[in-house]
Amino acid sequence: MTASAVPSPPPGTGLDASAPRTFPPDENAYDRRRLRQWITGDATAGGVSRRRLLTLLAATTAATALPGAGPARAADPTIVKPLPPEWFVRRGTNAETRWEALRGTGHHTPNELFFVRNHTATPVLDAHDWRLRLWGSGLRGAPGEDRPLEFGYDDLRALPAVTRTVAVECAGNGRGHYTSQQGETVSGTAWGLGAIGVARWRGVRLADVLRRAGLSSSAVDVQPRGLDAEYVSGGESLGRVRRPLPLAKALDDVLLAYEMNGEPVPYDHGYPVRVLVPSWVGIASIKWVGDIEVSARPLFSPWNTAFYRLFGPAHPPEGSAPLTRQTLKSAFELASGATFPAGERQVLHGRSWSGAGAVARVDVSTDGGASWRPARLHDDGRAGTWTRWSVPWTPGAPGPAQLLARATDTAGRRQPDIAVPNTQGYLFDAVVRHPVTVVRAARSIPAGEGTP
Repeated sequence: MTASAVPSPPPGTGLDASAPRTFPPDENAYDRRRLRQWITGDATAGGVSRRRLLTLLAATTAATALPGAGPARAADPTIVKPLPPEWFVRRGTNAETRWEALRGTGHHTPNELFFVRNHTATPVLDAHDWRLRLWGSGLRGAPGEDRPLEFGYDDLRALPAVTRTVAVECAGNGRGHYTSQQGETVSGTAWGLGAIGVARWRGVRLADVLRRAGLSSSAVDVQPRGLDAEYVSGGESLGRVRRPLPLAKALDDVLLAYEMNGEPVPYDHGYPVRVLVPSWVGIASIKWVGDIEVSARPLFSPWNTAFYRLFGPAHPPEGSAPLTRQTLKSAFELASGATFPAGERQVLHGRSWSGAGAVARVDVSTDGGASWRPARLHDDGRAGTWTRWSVPWTPGAPGPAQLLARATDTAGRRQPDIAVPNTQGYLFDAVVRHPVTVVRAARSIPAGEGTP
């Protein structure tokens, strides 16, 4: 069925009498409920056997390194855009933004500087051939995957558009500091703090598309799936990347984005259309979305069972609920090991962000944590994005030094000194110790001195 055959909603509401009402999502309750349903087997796993998911889960719980992805049937190399080393640290199929490259770039991360997180490789797709297919038991008439309702690229662009400034951040951002700062052994890409970017996204509300597709009162979960190559683990394909959302979140603030900072979304960031889930871990914001299953039963995938949950001694034996909200972090717009001349006044710049609310306060230490002073905030506090800040500093005696930034958000959370570890290194939130070196100031040569 094509988009033109999708029934229009009744005037004024966008819903029929049988469709669910919209409520603000109670994410904690949803997480706890889905965890119980996964444990008891009351769920649909979308083509991956429960036995295989349990095998992956056992490897994760035991902190065993999971096999990497097999060859990707996509672009070669795995990332399309240029990755100059002064802007990025290349990490396998991923690229981490260097924080010093963000200095002076403004609130929004330029597209060319935006980090890249790929499970396989960037597919190069044509918007004219692209279709968004919606199917499942949570739609009126329960259309199957073989007879979905379809929307084309132009169909989406014809719908009412919204624009939002939103951060996208990998759940493993900061993972490398579990090891470098806390001495913990964790699996996964050893990101610093550069697996985050903020952009001005334009697109359509997922809620509007679901309603036009005929959302049923029985719907409980919505699962977008990408068009990148299938992910292979242990010689077995886990299928294309997908992760379910609770219906309440899908109807709340989720976008189907087709523009990024005023341009079509670039290939590496989801062209032609990607999902955008504000404040949640980046895996929820599926790139290159090709279909969306709307289900009357709870949905599970490897990306909310074996991956993107918390395991380890500090967590329940069966693991935490699937990850949703991001944590609180801060970073300096400086290279690690940057040098400063002693006795010369500097202005340090950085950014802080939280998945639970706006940043309310940032404190900075230039003496390794012995003393703290408030930074000046340069942005009005807004949820879903970062806040830029600055603080003056006159370095003292030459030698190594450590700079620390500690944020507090409007939910009352403050960055701790130590992050609670987990085997896959997700959600690092501790204050990061940023090493710098103070050097002797260059002596100016008075007029008349020097080599004749």
